[in-house]
Amino acid sequence: MNILKNSLTILLAASFAASAVAGAAIPPRPETITYPPLTFTPPKASEYRTTLSDGTTVFMLPTHEFPLINMTITCMGGAHLDPADRAGLAAMTASMMRSGGSETMSADEVNEKLEFMATNLSIRGGDWNSSASIDCLKSNFDASLAILIDLLKSPGFDEAKFKIAKGDAMEALKQRNDDAASISAREWAYLVYGEDHFESRQPTGAGLEAINDDEMEDMAAKIFHPGNMIISISGDFDPKTMPATLEKALAGWAKGPKVAQPSAPTHQMKPGVYFVEKDIPQGKVTIGMRSIQRENPDFYAYTVMNEILGGGGFSSRIMQRVRSDEGLAYSAGSGFRAGAFYPGIFRAAFESKSPTVALAAKLIFEEFVRMRTTLVSASEHETAKNSFIETFPSTFASKAGMLGVFVSDEWTNRPAGYWENYREKIRAVTPEDIQRVAQKYLDPSNMTILVVGKWADISKGDLQGRATMEQFGPAIQLPMRDPISLKPIATSASAQPAPTVQPAAKAPATGG
Repeated sequence: MNILKNSLTILLAASFAASAVAGAAIPPRPETITYPPLTFTPPKASEYRTTLSDGTTVFMLPTHEFPLINMTITCMGGAHLDPADRAGLAAMTASMMRSGGSETMSADEVNEKLEFMATNLSIRGGDWNSSASIDCLKSNFDASLAILIDLLKSPGFDEAKFKIAKGDAMEALKQRNDDAASISAREWAYLVYGEDHFESRQPTGAGLEAINDDEMEDMAAKIFHPGNMIISISGDFDPKTMPATLEKALAGWAKGPKVAQPSAPTHQMKPGVYFVEKDIPQGKVTIGMRSIQRENPDFYAYTVMNEILGGGGFSSRIMQRVRSDEGLAYSAGSGFRAGAFYPGIFRAAFESKSPTVALAAKLIFEEFVRMRTTLVSASEHETAKNSFIETFPSTFASKAGMLGVFVSDEWTNRPAGYWENYREKIRAVTPEDIQRVAQKYLDPSNMTILVVGKWADISKGDLQGRATMEQFGPAIQLPMRDPISLKPIATSASAQPAPTVQPAAKAPATGG
């Protein structure tokens, strides 16, 4: 017993001594802690890129940590190929290619084989691209790949599964007006892109019912073929033999023409105040405008500006003003997307109680003006830039994610050297650059405001009279749409139809 007590005493003494030594090295305050410089060299796509004999581009990243392989086939083509009266065709096609079996295997047989091999296989359709992927054991890769190619090359579109898929899609349509977020997203897309662009088109009941096997076969053949795909593969494989394995799997699959990139919207976004009437206790608000294209030289300054304005979470100006200072919303901020094929979107968004919607919007407009008229502080400037510089390595954190970046860059023709120069371009942004970009793009009079909520309560503003929606200009009521047909539902007599030219949203007076 004494031996045990003595041993414990010695261990405790050693522990306290070690703590004392360690404590002596601890800086007096957290901000005085110094760290070694962050060093990270971004990977180069060219080092992972190869080409098959048929011209198919492949990105390979072998790793031997686990006996697993992840492979994705990415193709140009998605919703932008949908006919105007068949919105949802590309997405339905991709879904049915996965769930509808093939010409040689029933849907149930496919699922049984995949389950037996513990293989996860997915096929999806996006806005401008579609993809098919497998995650599987190394030992089952060849068999899993054969099933994937069979589904892509010779989809079965099982009639019973197709009927179920249509039924599920129709049920989803019925719920489109249940949530203010769904209404807001739909109407915002119409305001930004018009109703005749793929970014705003949504499925209708009639369109879904009209989709047939022939249309899905045509869509599948147009998108999925070796002339329109890029393959990315990571995991436990031999890079010397993998190209031959892929060529064998693709053998006999005819190449078709490459799908064209999506076209830019022709609709001109019209500034103004718009609302959709919905009896809910809070107003859901979006404020925004078109932004810039990805290759615009102002991209980096715009990126840092948005981080300070509303993209930086709790440290951003919009969040601090609307939530921290005034308590008007649980979350408020802004987002900025630079388009790869045409200008993207800038928007600020929040939800607030109906009487305080106008005040929250006023505070955001004040931040637009402040960004244009006053240089950002040194602290804001450095924090925003460092947030991008220090998190930059996470872009390439996972193997599959890194290859996904390379694939996206190739499809969208991102300029060579972009990732190598990204941090220096961000680091070079000055407060003057931020103000210049704000003055050039962040024009309050060019903003579109969309509100979903109870307009009678929202429009009159807060009880203290600090702001009303009238201060932003005349409001135009947008009709609620039938969730199945998306045709406008008759509104009250007081509703104003949207005119051809809208008045610009104006920044409210900053006094009061």
